[in-house]
Amino acid sequence: LSGLDPAQPYFQGTPIEVRLDKSDADFVDIIHTDSAPTIPYLGFGITPAIGHIDFYPNGGKQMPGCGKNPVSQIVDLDGIWEGTRDFVACNHLRSYKYYSDSIIYPDGFIGYPCASYDLFQSGNCFPCSEEGCPNMGHYAVKFKDKIKSDFLKLYLNTGEARDFPLWRYKVTVTLSGRSKVNGFVNVALYGSDGNTRQYQITKGTLKPDNTYTAYIDADVNVGTVTKVKFLWNNNWINPTFPKLGAATITVQSGQNG
Repeated sequence: LSGLDPAQPYFQGTPIEVRLDKSDADFVDIIHTDSAPTIPYLGFGITPAIGHIDFYPNGGKQMPGCGKNPVSQIVDLDGIWEGTRDFVACNHLRSYKYYSDSIIYPDGFIGYPCASYDLFQSGNCFPCSEEGCPNMGHYAVKFKDKIKSDFLKLYLNTGEARDFPLWRYKVTVTLSGRSKVNGFVNVALYGSDGNTRQYQITKGTLKPDNTYTAYIDADVNVGTVTKVKFLWNNNWINPTFPKLGAATITVQSGQNG
């Protein structure tokens, strides 16, 4: 039984006979997309974990793409009716959009067990363990026999618009060169199943021999990494023409470590 952002008003904090609960089925998975407090934030989704596994995409409160200008959202590709409806209840309606996307992407929407969204964002719950991580949505049931705790909270990030799934990678770059410079470092991943756009790994003071780490949520599952594109820039013309390279670049997939 899949709960798509179960309602908060009149249900949160009530006995389990009244609201959705994991005792209602052999396997109950929940997607929380609008779980901010109803007052003052107008969140309409339930906040606590109530299923066997509970997914909190993007932290479960504010979904990417829902903060758009009302006019641009209403006159969207989906037409005026869907645009108006999305503007009124965008966060809440993301739950069924993620679910429908999950049918098309069996390997997408990987949820990472974590104590909080902040810890997930900082990489504390990366990568998945040997037994893997559940996939939010249609294929969550595959994880049914691997649950070991009473309540399992899972975090992940999604895109702003269809297609919503993102795949998480840890990218570590050790720089080489003769002198430190100011600027930024970008990396793009190339793989057997596709290529990503450029993602910023760090910006500010770039020091040779220093190592910089970033977690990127790519809109492509690249498969086996075949090439990494390294790019740096200091945004202004430097008469000394400083040179900077990558001594090593390490890429780790969150899906399988």
